[in-house]
Amino acid sequence: MHEKRPHIAAFLATSGHSGVDRIMANLLPEMARQGARVDLLKVKRHGPYIDDRPDGFRVIELGSAHANTSLIPLIRYLRRERPDVVLSDKDRVNRTAMWATALARTGTRNVVRLGTTVSRNLERKSRLERWAQATSIRRFYNHADRVIVPSEGVARDLTKCYGIHSDRIAVLPSPVLTARAYSLAQDEAPLPWSAEIPYVLGVGHFCERKDFATLIRAVALVRKTHTCNLVLLGKGKEHDHLRQLAAELGFGEDIYMPGFSPNPYAYMHNASVFALTSRWEGMPVVLVESLGMGTPVVSTDCPSGPKELLRDGALGALVPMGDVNATAQAIIDTLERPLPERTLKDAVASYDVTASAAEYLRVCCGMQTNDKENQP
Repeated sequence: MHEKRPHIAAFLATSGHSGVDRIMANLLPEMARQGARVDLLKVKRHGPYIDDRPDGFRVIELGSAHANTSLIPLIRYLRRERPDVVLSDKDRVNRTAMWATALARTGTRNVVRLGTTVSRNLERKSRLERWAQATSIRRFYNHADRVIVPSEGVARDLTKCYGIHSDRIAVLPSPVLTARAYSLAQDEAPLPWSAEIPYVLGVGHFCERKDFATLIRAVALVRKTHTCNLVLLGKGKEHDHLRQLAAELGFGEDIYMPGFSPNPYAYMHNASVFALTSRWEGMPVVLVESLGMGTPVVSTDCPSGPKELLRDGALGALVPMGDVNATAQAIIDTLERPLPERTLKDAVASYDVTASAAEYLRVCCGMQTNDKENQP
């Protein structure tokens, strides 16, 4: 089992532009650079799309069109290649991976990952969806060799709400910060106004969960006493509503919404404040990235991640979810008294891709041999 070069199969089916895509695009090549053989098992028309392919990294098309139809192709792959570990992310993909390893009977370990606070994420799902995912997690996840999560808050949620044994769970920093990101951060952010004008930045999908409406209303209040514009990077069904809201509040010309950017790091590095107004997260990647670029941050105290990352507010203001006045005041305070850039960067050193990948390799390939024996 303990080969000189451990063999990891990553089974994923992502949108191509999600937080999971960014994490895996950083993690998998780095694991290969650190000595693992890594196979990315892909579903048709799904991400992640990874161009960085070092020695030992392969992309294998399973030929299936959906995670749920990948069971047989995955079993065939496992029996043919016999990897040490299958690493998967997101519940329906995790379920398929666990079924495949059980049926293949190759001794391959399962390491599954969940990146968000599950109970909060399910609140707005249909009753059937809530039942299906909750049942899946309760029945199967204690039979995974490890469940990787990005924050202690997500870990507590899994244990309290779904009965996952705490010794099954590994809380690991996500591989967010890379040399390429630091290099891209030095570029000039393409803005429609003078680079001298300070701006607040928000990044994410334009949906109810991210609550950009609160950010827009807060920036409108800030602008009554401080000069600043607003940049929102992302796409989503609320795009037109958010733009209209900014216009109604008097700064339709001073909000910039260019969609998804291939280089968000330049915007982060040049922003005066990064603001996260989410209603729930797991460990927000964009918050880590902004700190890594040395940018002061403001965040909602949402479940889960910001409170841990910001050390109870010592590294950035924490405000109640949906509180426009508190968010506005926090932005003002941060504009007037930003923390030193070095302090912010040092706080997220563990999220460097090299350090994070080493932790993932330790958990995926350095498990004790009695893990299977201890399963309930």
